[in-house]
Amino acid sequence: MIKVKRIYELPQSSDGFRILVDRVWPRGVSKERAKIAVWLKEIGPSTELRKWFGHDPKRWAEFRKRYREELRAKPELTSRIKQLEKEHRMVTLVFSARDEERNQAVVLRDFLAKRARKSEPRPEEKKSN
Repeated sequence: MIKVKRIYELPQSSDGFRILVDRVWPRGVSKERAKIAVWLKEIGPSTELRKWFGHDPKRWAEFRKRYREELRAKPELTSRIKQLEKEHRMVTLVFSARDEERNQAVVLRDFLAKRARKSEPRPEEKKSN
């Protein structure tokens, strides 16, 4: 299972394997307090996209579209997250944005979930002969 959580919330054991998905380390948070297992800064939106978006809710739909395009170009990183999910069962994508509904971790979680649904065998394919 993959969930998202703001880095400013206290880490909990229920977070499982914590992955920071911001390109820039969050202000005011020590590495010890963050309890991040892996920092995948390369999976965050490009600097150009991040600056263009600027967390403007009016740009959210276009940001999602552009960020998904960037994610499709990084299959090795998205596959790594899916592998970590298999290994640890619970993965939390950690982000620093104030907006908990419109940020890159939400787009990434949804992107990974949609990709997983596409790769699941259809019910008729699951039947054994």
